[in-house]
Amino acid sequence: MYIFGYLRASTIEQDAERAKKTLSEFVEQKGLRIAAWYVEQESGASLQRPKLLQLLSDAKKGDLIMIEQIDRLSRLNESSWSKLKEMLYEKELKVISLDLPTSHIAMAPEISDEFTNSMIKAINNMMMDMLAAISRKDYEDRRRRQKEGIDKAKTMGKYRGRRPDLELHEQIYKLRVLKEMSINETAKFVGVSPRTVVRVVKRMRVERNES
Repeated sequence: MYIFGYLRASTIEQDAERAKKTLSEFVEQKGLRIAAWYVEQESGASLQRPKLLQLLSDAKKGDLIMIEQIDRLSRLNESSWSKLKEMLYEKELKVISLDLPTSHIAMAPEISDEFTNSMIKAINNMMMDMLAAISRKDYEDRRRRQKEGIDKAKTMGKYRGRRPDLELHEQIYKLRVLKEMSINETAKFVGVSPRTVVRVVKRMRVERNES
């Protein structure tokens, strides 16, 4: 049995390091260790997450997935969440989340009492579904409020869109184009997704009339 750490990083690299430290300390207190880390930069609202899919492919039957908060996995629409649960079930993978104490039992020695084991699994699955629903609602509410704010600003003629971080974009351009760093190296260095690097470089090349 292996334990894999799964993180969804923000644009701030320190956040990922903090989460790694927190999860590592928790696991070590149980006399265990995390075998490998999978750090995601894609949107939490989509199931198209390369690192998560890689983790699910690498993991073997009965392995554990360690996360800091259940919304790192569950902030999906209902159909995507159901599909993810099916993928976890197929390999009998167990999810342990720091904010879900009922999931911590998965790190304990195997419970021989089948009835008790089934009850614990049922309670944990119910809690995961409930927190997943809460995460989805919170995400949808924030998106709705954001849209309402933008719509209101537009009607008042005050909306100008999100201001680009010109300094960050310039840094991305220099690293990728002038210093010829790879897309992934550039993304990791500045703390953004590879997709952002491609988009920024493409736009800046057009602006500078480069091919």
